[in-house]
Amino acid sequence: MTKNKNIRIPLVDFKAQYKSIEKEIDAAIKEVLLSGQYILGPVVKEFEEQVAAYCGVKYAIGVASGSDALILALRALDIGPGDEVITTPFTFVATAHAIVHCGAKPVFVDIEPETFNINPDLIEPAITKKTKAIIPVHLYGHPANMDPIMKIAEAHNLYVVEDAAQAFGARYNGRKVGSIGHVGCFSFFPTKNLGCYGDGGMVVTDNPDIAEKVDIMRRQGCREKYNAEMIGYNSRLDAIQAAVLKVKLKYVDQWNEQRRDVAHRYNELLCRSDIQTPTEASYAYHVYHQYTIRTSRRDALKRLLLKNGIETSIYYPHPLHLQEAYFSLDRLRGTYSEAEKASGEVLSLPIFPEMSLRNQAEISSLV
Repeated sequence: MTKNKNIRIPLVDFKAQYKSIEKEIDAAIKEVLLSGQYILGPVVKEFEEQVAAYCGVKYAIGVASGSDALILALRALDIGPGDEVITTPFTFVATAHAIVHCGAKPVFVDIEPETFNINPDLIEPAITKKTKAIIPVHLYGHPANMDPIMKIAEAHNLYVVEDAAQAFGARYNGRKVGSIGHVGCFSFFPTKNLGCYGDGGMVVTDNPDIAEKVDIMRRQGCREKYNAEMIGYNSRLDAIQAAVLKVKLKYVDQWNEQRRDVAHRYNELLCRSDIQTPTEASYAYHVYHQYTIRTSRRDALKRLLLKNGIETSIYYPHPLHLQEAYFSLDRLRGTYSEAEKASGEVLSLPIFPEMSLRNQAEISSLV
């Protein structure tokens, strides 16, 4: 994709972050190159141990992407044909795709308009005899309301797989996201709060059986080389990416705090009647992977900002049930009204830890 040359304020500034840790990153990559161990190996193992400790779980398994993390997590729970998995229609397509790739059926539940996350009050009516799991998504870096979700899951003997792709470091009542459900899934896509220089993902869990299955499946289903005991995947976290992430992990809490400072400044600058700024629930520590406002003049505002060299994005312009890939679920427009309304109003403004007050003031003056 060709970058718009007129962009002055990007949605995220990769160069600024790299410059701040350039020497450490370069040294870490060079160390891997000199080691000759590029797939899994000690660097990946060290990073896995660090992420497990950070999240407060026993096991962390590095995989090739956040999408793979979801697929491998579901497969490790033996979710497959004939099963249903409840999730939100207001998320990136990878959440639902993972369910379908396992042969199961996604069942959508509408969102809370304030947090954009799945509404726990609507989950229980969607449960059937075929329901096997719930996937809450911690959208934009704001934790879903996990206590009622976990209570429902326990009452109905369901698994909970946290899609924490956008929420590394976020907390729910003091607990790191990813550690609350039976399994947590992270993405290390470059734009994420903890992002590598390519694709990468992680599955975290306290369950040794789940961890072992994910570990085996990421190696083509082989515990022992050339002896497949299950159908697996080529889904391993590269050593170079792990080395980059090891460096960045040391800074992620600092960067999340800086993101929160940027978000709070936006909230003050955008205090006006026709703009709804992001909510932070009492149980939440929001890490603002995206700073997402709501406005009825979203499309006109996006055009105005772009005209002035300011990059924005819409996450997401179409809820999943209205995308062609999911027409077969036979859910008509109006079925999930909150998700549909949000898709017409949300706009994510530039946010990154190094963002200046001057840039924020300029953006806010146009909004």
